[in-house]
Amino acid sequence: MPTTLTWYGHNAWLLDCDGTKVLVDPFLNDSPTSPVKAEDVACDYILLSHGHFDHVGDTVAIAKRTGATVVTGFEISQWLAKQGVEESKAIGMNPGGTVTLPFGRVRMTIAHHSSSLPDGTYGGVAMGVEVTTGDKRIYFACDTAMFFDMKMIGDPSLAGSPLDVAVVPIGDLFTMGPAESVQATKLLMPAKVLPCHYNTFPPIQQDAEEWAKDIRNHTVSEPIVLEPGGSITL
Repeated sequence: MPTTLTWYGHNAWLLDCDGTKVLVDPFLNDSPTSPVKAEDVACDYILLSHGHFDHVGDTVAIAKRTGATVVTGFEISQWLAKQGVEESKAIGMNPGGTVTLPFGRVRMTIAHHSSSLPDGTYGGVAMGVEVTTGDKRIYFACDTAMFFDMKMIGDPSLAGSPLDVAVVPIGDLFTMGPAESVQATKLLMPAKVLPCHYNTFPPIQQDAEEWAKDIRNHTVSEPIVLEPGGSITL
């Protein structure tokens, strides 16, 4: 079953799982780096890691237009219902929880980060997202610092299979920076690692090619640096 991963800048991603389209953190219309607009995106599911404006982004508008099901934290699912998203279309979870959907399994992991919604509403805890689709396992660290439990996420003897892809933030300031993300990659041991959450705004400018050199020199993973709109197929 082919799976294609497309970067829309920041932490916005589109997973095409054999025809099922899954958006992650769709910050599109107000993102200075997104190559697409929310009204042009089709999706069946939205995976939302936490409540900050640059991750919630266009979730409400896309969910209402497409009828997509949103998988997110419990508090955010309640907030989405108040914004007009159908309650049956918002699955609220917490770290450690899993849900099985037609395209595969989604597990929410811990993340070390804050979470509040654009109107100031409490957003619960921030989370990472692990997607298992077909025979591929993909981990979106989302907004987080490095944490040692990443070793458990990556360890195939504990997780049941190795990580095919890890997506890690490198912007620093609000998340881990390049050096910490190299250490995180050592813990996760993915076959491929992709950077995100950088170069969207001046405070998180980073040189992704230098980061990729460090990944090659200090880890067993293959770094893949995409431009916004770029894709890889697994």
